Amino acid sequence: MNVSERWLALREPADAAARAAELLEHLPAAGPHVIHDLGCGTGAMGRWLAPQLPGPQHWILHDRDADLLKTAHLPDSVTGETKQSDVTRMHPSDLAGATLITASALLDMLTQEELVGLVTACVGAACPVLLTLSVVGRVELTPADSLDARVAGAFNAHQRRGRLLGPDAIAVAVEEFSRLGTEVLVRPSPWRLGALHAELAAEWFTGWLDAACEQQAELIAEADTCRRRRLAQARAGQLAITVDHADLLVLPAGRHSVRNRGESA
Repeated sequence: MNVSERWLALREPADAAARAAELLEHLPAAGPHVIHDLGCGTGAMGRWLAPQLPGPQHWILHDRDADLLKTAHLPDSVTGETKQSDVTRMHPSDLAGATLITASALLDMLTQEELVGLVTACVGAACPVLLTLSVVGRVELTPADSLDARVAGAFNAHQRRGRLLGPDAIAVAVEEFSRLGTEVLVRPSPWRLGALHAELAAEWFTGWLDAACEQQAELIAEADTCRRRRLAQARAGQLAITVDHADLLVLPAGRHSVRNRGESA
């Protein structure tokens, strides 16, 4: 689950543009807020979300990577603290007092057992849970290439290695949250990468292809030619990539009907 600070910085603008901001309309308007960000990285979720929530906010940033936590920062308008935590071992007591729990690009990196444990901890906190940017296994590249479908299939298989959920995470999360009596709203949150995202597109494509080749060695013979062609397209601003994700908002039992943010408390 470890990721580099450079990768997180590179993807932050695309993440911000992709997240389903419409889900925020279902969050309670009243503050103050105590927000736990699980697998926070450098705090990008907080930098996106904090300006969109009214009232005082205190953020608790959880990550198991101590180096990332040292670089984590939030807007000056909120207070925050960091905790080195393994989010796959969360207990409801770790989230006591939360008014909102968030995570980004996390669910697809968990096993089913880890996800079930995380769902249980979140439901035990009895507050809304906003989980963004989980991959769903669909990718589209323009212009199309004859190798795309094979690479996509191998990449999805790689995402499921070692019993990880990969693109199955959304369906499992919805099932588990629903089983515990919560309401789950699901919205698409696709990355749409074009000429303005050439560096990210090139980095993403390289990782996508490398993972596919690691999973399916017979792709290696064609990979170098494909890589050169695609990276040249990206540098020239001629490659468009859509990477489909989904966002979930989980509303606890008894709080299915909430005010829009613009309404008074």
